[in-house]
Amino acid sequence: MPKSNPVFPPLAPLAQAAGLEINRFAELQTFVQVAQLGSFSAAARARDVSPSAVSKIVARLEARLGVQLLRRSTRRLELTAEGEQLLESGKQLLTDWMALESSITQQGQPTGVVRINASSTTGQRLLVPLVSRLMETWPGLQLDLSFTDQVVDLIAARADIALRWGQLPSSDVVARRLGRTRQVIVASPAYLARRGTPQHPDDLAQHVRIGWNYPRAVPHWPFVIDGQKRAVSMGEVLRVNDGEAMCALALAGAGLARLSLYHAWDDLHAGRLKGVLEDFNCGDLEPIHAVYVGKPGQLPTRTRAVLDFLQQHVDLSHAEIWPAALRER
Repeated sequence: MPKSNPVFPPLAPLAQAAGLEINRFAELQTFVQVAQLGSFSAAARARDVSPSAVSKIVARLEARLGVQLLRRSTRRLELTAEGEQLLESGKQLLTDWMALESSITQQGQPTGVVRINASSTTGQRLLVPLVSRLMETWPGLQLDLSFTDQVVDLIAARADIALRWGQLPSSDVVARRLGRTRQVIVASPAYLARRGTPQHPDDLAQHVRIGWNYPRAVPHWPFVIDGQKRAVSMGEVLRVNDGEAMCALALAGAGLARLSLYHAWDDLHAGRLKGVLEDFNCGDLEPIHAVYVGKPGQLPTRTRAVLDFLQQHVDLSHAEIWPAALRER
């Protein structure tokens, strides 16, 4: 025969006889209201039920606990010692439960820790400039930011959100697209002065190409040549796994790099980098997504608040086309 659970004892005979479902939370709420308001009638009005229903709930609680909580007379109700003890502890339990319930439901201001993972470049260039405004918008949030150029497993890394560039492979993550940016081939003026400016994609064989060394890297650059899209093998001499390193190498005159227009924007406008082969640019746009694990309708308030903020404030529209100001150079 299974042992009885000391925390959740068997149904009291009164409840069993009446066929009533035990709801400990409602029982405790009802008892506390009766004790605080001083009568079954006042508690019944507060709970919008009949006085007899309130009386039955309190009787059920007393029967289940095996103690008398209230002494009843025609004029007043009096708490027993056990009733006084349950009232004091019960009020705190109800307060703690309501606070807990509020913190995990979709109500109120978002609070708590949100862990965000991004590449070093994306973290520093896109996310960091938004952090101050995000914290001012939702002061109850705590942000835990991790920047790495390894594609992490969100669950293993305990990340709530990850920012990822490019087309996403099929996976269990859910994605919100934050924006898109044109891809451009760039080099420093010093490199172009030394090695010459390529006039056609076929000229790339004579140049140093800087590419990626991570597993999902695409080993070619796409162009439109004679109206047809064509992939030209890069055959890179330099390969890196960090966008900042690639940009730094291009700025240092090490070779040609294919970067997002968003990434190269400031350096292009300042003249530190120049775009090449734009007449052959196929105009492909690389998206950036905020990805997360879970069902959209069941996200914690804090995670949903950050996702909504990013979707509202990340603006890459300026980096979708080659700027007119740069065409004149």
